[in-house]
Amino acid sequence: MNSDIVDLRSFYSSLLGRLAERSITMAISSVWANLPNERLVGLGYTLPWLDRFGADADRVFAFMPATQGAVTWPAAGPSATALVFDEELPLVDSSIDRMLLVHSLEHAESPRETLKEIWRVLSPAGRIVIVVPNRRGIWARFEHTPFGTGRPFSRGQLNELLREANFTPSAWADALFFPPSKRRFMMRFHGVLERTGRRLWPIFSGVIVVEAQKRLYQGLPVAKRASRRVFVPVLSPQGAATRSLPQL
Repeated sequence: MNSDIVDLRSFYSSLLGRLAERSITMAISSVWANLPNERLVGLGYTLPWLDRFGADADRVFAFMPATQGAVTWPAAGPSATALVFDEELPLVDSSIDRMLLVHSLEHAESPRETLKEIWRVLSPAGRIVIVVPNRRGIWARFEHTPFGTGRPFSRGQLNELLREANFTPSAWADALFFPPSKRRFMMRFHGVLERTGRRLWPIFSGVIVVEAQKRLYQGLPVAKRASRRVFVPVLSPQGAATRSLPQL
């Protein structure tokens, strides 16, 4: 089951969603290296973090999978949003310095193909930062949050997947140690539970955050692959009758 754009926006506008965003932001900050004037792309639902981490970037784009839906972003200025198929990104080779994935890889039809496509568009020194639900965490077991949908990962599974796609994991972090309860009295203790969980039960975090670097010394096999998707432009007229020009 994929997360819908309406459900994602609704979750992050709630109190529980704002607390989750704050926790994930702290985890991303611990692995986010400073790259001045970088070209940054977010894939999935990354808007809360693009606003924060994209302030110093030269260019920032928000790519949203077609199965999720898209919204206009940013609120002011020209739109930097695109609706994409994650295995065929509309970018040329080596054109991006960093890509951030949130609510993306766990919903990919083929995570390996998605990572290989990201490898293609990243620059030789490119980096990828991924946030995925933790298979051992409690957040992956409840569907009232976006982290309870899709395919959760363990650290070992994510590490193996990245290495198969020619990425080298360089930094790890965890977030969401408090329970995904909507009760206000539970959310009042989220700070205490977050700090306690980070020390006592780190393997049961709600999400795993990893930064990986593009590996160049090993080549990828080149194979012609037909797309598994058929794209229909929704704004083009369908079934319009063809009118012939009168003969002179």
